[in-house]
Amino acid sequence: RNTDFFGRDDAAELVDAPYTGFMHALVRARIPYVPVHIDQIERESGKLTALILPNLGALSNDQCAAIRRFVQKGGSLFATGDTSLYTEFGDGRADFELADLFRAHRTSAAPKLRNMREQRQGLQQRAAADRFLPDVHTYLRLSPELRAQVNGPNAGDEPKVTGKRHPVLRGFEETDIVPYGGTLVPLRVDSGAIVPLTFIPPFPTYPPETSWMRVPKTEVPGLVLSGQGESRIAFLPADVDRRYAKEHLPDHGDLLANIVRWVSGPSIPLSVEGPGLIDCHLYEQPGRLILHLVNLTSAGTWRAPVEELIPVGPIKVKIKLTQGVGGRTARLLVAGGTRRVSVNQGIASIEIASILDHEVVVLG
Repeated sequence: RNTDFFGRDDAAELVDAPYTGFMHALVRARIPYVPVHIDQIERESGKLTALILPNLGALSNDQCAAIRRFVQKGGSLFATGDTSLYTEFGDGRADFELADLFRAHRTSAAPKLRNMREQRQGLQQRAAADRFLPDVHTYLRLSPELRAQVNGPNAGDEPKVTGKRHPVLRGFEETDIVPYGGTLVPLRVDSGAIVPLTFIPPFPTYPPETSWMRVPKTEVPGLVLSGQGESRIAFLPADVDRRYAKEHLPDHGDLLANIVRWVSGPSIPLSVEGPGLIDCHLYEQPGRLILHLVNLTSAGTWRAPVEELIPVGPIKVKIKLTQGVGGRTARLLVAGGTRRVSVNQGIASIEIASILDHEVVVLG
C-alpha cells in the first residue's frame, strides 16, 4: 500500500530506496534484522525490541495506534522522512500522525501527492530544468561543533566546544559537517528533544570560487532524538537512508548504524569483528543458536554476478546466550570441526580463522 498510495510512479525513490539503504547499512554494520509487515508488529512485539520505519509515508490511523502501543510497551522506534505524513490512501495530513512520538511537527501541511500523469510531467520538467542548473551541495551540521579542538587550518572564528556529542555521532569527532545531498523543510521541535544534526542549504559546487556556504548554519532539524519511558525514539527527517542506497557514502552508513545501535540499546545479541562485508543472520532452535555468516566481500559488491570469492578473516564472534543454550560447544558446518568457546557473563566468544563464501556456526 505504501508503494501504491505513497510512492506511486516514484516508488523506486520514495519506497524502495529507503528500505534498501537501511538493509545495506545493517548488513555492513553486521546488525541482525528481520522484515515485518506493519500490521503484524503487535503479533511480533514480544520478539522485537526496535522498529525501523523507512519513509513509510502511507499509514492508517490504526497502524499508527499499533506503533504507539509498541512504544508504550517499551519498544523503541526509528523513523525517517515522511513517515505517517499521509493516510493509507495517500491523502496528506496537517502533521505527522506520529508527531507525538517524533517530538517534531510540520509547520505546513503535507504537499499533495501527484498522480502518475502529474508525476511524469514533473519528472520531465525537473530533468529539463537540471540541464540549466549548476550542481549544488547540501550538508548536515553536527552539534555541538568540535572543530576548535581539531588540529589543522583554523579560520579563527571556530565556536567554543560546549559539551560532548550524542553517541549517534560516534566516529565523527574530527568533523562538524557530513555530506547530505538532499533537502529539508523547517520543523517545530518539542522542548526536551535533542537535535544533533541541522541542515545546511544548497550552494554551488562550481566554479571553485563560488563554492562556499551562503548559509553555514540553520535551525532546520535533520535528526530528532527523544525518549518515552524505557523507549528510545529517533526521527530522521533527512532521507539519509535513500541517499545511502544511491551513493553508498560510508558516513551515511555509519550514521544509520549508530542510530540503530542507540535505539536498540543493549538488545542487539550479536557482535562480529573482522575484515570484509559479512551478512549475519542469527536463529534460535531448542537448545542451540545458529549463526549464518555470508561473505559478500567482492570487487563488485551489491552488483551481480560475483566473479571471484575473496576469503576474509580472522573473524571474532560474540553471541548473547539465550535460556537453555549453554554455549559449551561450537560446530562449524562449512569448515568442519569444532571451535573453542569462551563464555563470560552470558556472552559466548568464538574465533573463525577464515570465511570463503559462508559459514554456519551451531552453538550448543
